[in-house]
Amino acid sequence: MSGPWLFVDEAVPGVRCDAKYATWDNFTGRPVDGYAANRVVGTQALCAALLLARDVAGSLGFGLLVWDGYRPQRAVDAFARWSEQPEDGRAKDRHYPNIERTEMFDLGYIAARSGHSRGSTVDLTLFHLDSGELAAMGGHHDLMDPVSHHGATGITSVETSNRLALRTVMEVSGFDAYEFEWWHYTLRDEPFPDTYFDFPIESVPGRFQSVD
Repeated sequence: MSGPWLFVDEAVPGVRCDAKYATWDNFTGRPVDGYAANRVVGTQALCAALLLARDVAGSLGFGLLVWDGYRPQRAVDAFARWSEQPEDGRAKDRHYPNIERTEMFDLGYIAARSGHSRGSTVDLTLFHLDSGELAAMGGHHDLMDPVSHHGATGITSVETSNRLALRTVMEVSGFDAYEFEWWHYTLRDEPFPDTYFDFPIESVPGRFQSVD
């Protein structure tokens, strides 16, 4: 991938990637428009910051697993359409057990304009370098519930410590946290703060175009 866009797994060696929206394992229960390949894409600036985050995490005995980076605007639009469809129960128990899908926008879990579409936001977690096991975080990716908020009660001391470790790693590396989602971080000095892109994520990239 050329220009300002890079595949995270190529640009940041040692970081693991699993693009959840390219799979069936996400809150919609199916692959999402715009994710034609299970690859994570980000700006050059994002990847440079993730290199630092990888090294800081490594000093604490952790590696990084990235679930999402750049998100095409068409995927965000697909979330909006999905939220208006009748409940099928496919992913509710796992991802939004205590709310209705129609509430996700009002509660701040989904936005009509996502920072991901600007290319410098990531969803990620930690794993233990010695075992490869994911660090316990007191909830999984896209669990839309107060337990996912920073400072949430009802999780163990180990889970609280791991969340704090991730936040420390990311903030030292130039990212800001999102208070409603422990896994969500945006580059503080993102290169495209006002531009929302809509090129699809493909193994072989096509033409990149922005959207207004």
